[in-house]
Amino acid sequence: MAAPTAPTRAQHPVPTRIRRQLPTSPWLFAAPGLLVTGAFVLYPFVSTLVNSFTDRRTLLPGHFVGLANFRELLHDDMFWTGLRNSTLYVVGVVPALVVLPLLLALLVQKNIPGITFFRSAFYTPVVASVVVVGLIWVWLLDERGLVNSLLETVGVGRVGFLSDQWLLLLSAMAVTVWKGLGYYMVIYLAALANVPRELHEAAAVDGAGPVRRFFSVTVPAVRSTMVLVAALSSVAAFKVFSEVYLMAGPSGGPAGEDTTLVMLVQRTGTGLTGRVGYASALSVVVFAVTVALMLLVLRADRGEEA
Repeated sequence: MAAPTAPTRAQHPVPTRIRRQLPTSPWLFAAPGLLVTGAFVLYPFVSTLVNSFTDRRTLLPGHFVGLANFRELLHDDMFWTGLRNSTLYVVGVVPALVVLPLLLALLVQKNIPGITFFRSAFYTPVVASVVVVGLIWVWLLDERGLVNSLLETVGVGRVGFLSDQWLLLLSAMAVTVWKGLGYYMVIYLAALANVPRELHEAAAVDGAGPVRRFFSVTVPAVRSTMVLVAALSSVAAFKVFSEVYLMAGPSGGPAGEDTTLVMLVQRTGTGLTGRVGYASALSVVVFAVTVALMLLVLRADRGEEA
């Protein structure tokens, strides 16, 4: 007798036709993002670039004037004042925002009781509105504010934080640093979590103290993050507007001496008689300088690696 054959598993029918994907399908998914980017990024950028070569005003279309707006910049005292203040802002803010958040991250990275409260407290200024933060500091630093009241109590006397040209600029820098500490602290915390613990243990075995381990282990391990923080903070500092505007007012402080470039763009290009063409030329200069700052930071990092 022949042995019974094993039952075979039923085979699924193979589809006779496979629907082909349309070559435009990926573009359909990307279309919403591309439309938003084109409407709110590319179009304003191209429009600003075109307007920088015209004498356009708010209610007038304007005509092509070539490089006249850029030549006028070279003879505009307010442009040089704004460029000076924006550059000083970068010099004063960027080193603090590169170093202080790293030290703060080292303090709060350890899991000890109550450390969550301090992490939240340090990050709270980040989520607060810049307008609210600016107004709070204005009230604190006013002639009759809390800080001056305390200084007068201890016998120092009142200080013109909001009336002196340089003190006002330094006060705005302090607000920017205070508000940005928590944001860059979180970035450093993510970088410090990736530093191998074995490196610190090996350095400790070799007799390195905390300071030595910081410069020999921690700083080299997070150097790429420090470059990122330097690039982000330098661009943000050069384009500062809200802090100085809230503390110095629309006029830019005493005689406009605390005006930044972005404040000058806003003042020149708005209103019924705003010079849109000239403000666009200022915006192009701001864009060029911010790109140059980023390239300078990246070039310095590559040079150090080499």
